[in-house]
Amino acid sequence: MKYIIYHNPKCSKSRESLNQLQESGCDFEIVEYLKDSPDEKQLRELVKKLKIPAFDLIRKGEAVFKEKYKDKTLTEDECITAMAENPILIERPIVVKGNKAVIGRPIQNIIDLINE
Repeated sequence: MKYIIYHNPKCSKSRESLNQLQESGCDFEIVEYLKDSPDEKQLRELVKKLKIPAFDLIRKGEAVFKEKYKDKTLTEDECITAMAENPILIERPIVVKGNKAVIGRPIQNIIDLINE
């Protein structure tokens, strides 16, 4: 089965996750999500595969979150739209295997996904 990693090469955790996939011999595709950003439909699919609320996929420490959304109560749709418009807000890395996905923090999440 082919894996997909939503990757930011500037992020150490993302690089660590990519290395884990390479070392395990998995067949995978790299999506540099800051260059090739997921649209709202793709984000909804990711959230479903992650089995989390969209809000939990948002990086709350990013400046754009603090400036635009910090003191707002966002609906699921508003969270999806915010990430589609500002992909820097998407937590990273995300690794997808079929109908399941994990956030690679901690790296054990990816190891568990590979070993399933």
